[in-house]
Amino acid sequence: MRERRSDYDVTNTVQVSDPAAVCAAVAEMYSALFPRANFLPIERAFREFERAFRGHADGFHGVETTYHDLQHTLDVTLAMMRLIDGHERADDTHGRKLGPERAAVGTITALFHDAGYLRKTHDTRHRHGAEYTRVHVTRSARMLEELLPALGFAQAAPIAAEMVHFTGYERPFDAIMIADPLWVKTGHLLGTADMLAQMADRCYLEKCRDRLYQEFEMGGIARMRAPDGREVINYRSAKDLLQKTPDFCNATLDRRLGEKFGHAYRYMSVHFGGDNLYLEAIDKSLGHLRHVITQDRWDLLRRKPLCYNIDHFRTTAARSSHLVERSVPRVSSLDIQ
Repeated sequence: MRERRSDYDVTNTVQVSDPAAVCAAVAEMYSALFPRANFLPIERAFREFERAFRGHADGFHGVETTYHDLQHTLDVTLAMMRLIDGHERADDTHGRKLGPERAAVGTITALFHDAGYLRKTHDTRHRHGAEYTRVHVTRSARMLEELLPALGFAQAAPIAAEMVHFTGYERPFDAIMIADPLWVKTGHLLGTADMLAQMADRCYLEKCRDRLYQEFEMGGIARMRAPDGREVINYRSAKDLLQKTPDFCNATLDRRLGEKFGHAYRYMSVHFGGDNLYLEAIDKSLGHLRHVITQDRWDLLRRKPLCYNIDHFRTTAARSSHLVERSVPRVSSLDIQ
């Protein structure tokens, strides 16, 4: 098998740096599950996502963050649709399926779960999107409340604004106010997709070292100020972050994805017909990291993947949409504070 490419998914078949490729993969799964459902709202969401992240949407700078770049979001969205596919095909749901609307809204929420990192052009207080790290999920929720009614999902907009918090750390999960258990399940799939996709990224370790730590510094996560004024140091350096990554990943898989989200990652095995390629990729990556740590061989982390943020788009002059243009109406406005 050909070695997995850095901007491809766990199957090495979908280029997760290309919105058109991910949109096509999502469309294939969604249409197979719900042949009578309209995919157009999801396609429109892909267009709005790409416009915003590439800096084409009025009032936005485009995605500036290097870890939470365009590829990360597309990878999460693909993982979300695969989990939805697995859930709808699973035998253990006792007939309680999500259905086409929850699947569509869940997918759109995945597309915009990190939109809160986008900086408004009139924002003079912040100089980089990473400065929103501690509040970006709340900002994403506001954007979803603006977007979903324009896509025909007005009733689901407040639910999505709550559901997106399953991807973050701003709010305890028991404080997420969703009454319908199937919407809660959709949120669990969303939170699972977010963590699985990033931890299964072929260059996850290098991205943590070279990108995530920098975002944590800019966003006030690496070093925080306690209410009593004390400085709390979570990560002293990029190396320190990597040394803590195995424990973080194990805790995420056991407590967050396991206990809190009901082991929803098991639906990947249903989707793939037996294997969970995401968990396999994570195990391989963590095994390599443990070897690096125990042998003190940090030089083995030598991958240098491209970063799909606004700097990359400007450098490559990739200013036009990759999605095939059709007569699809644009959403009139997206607004976050």
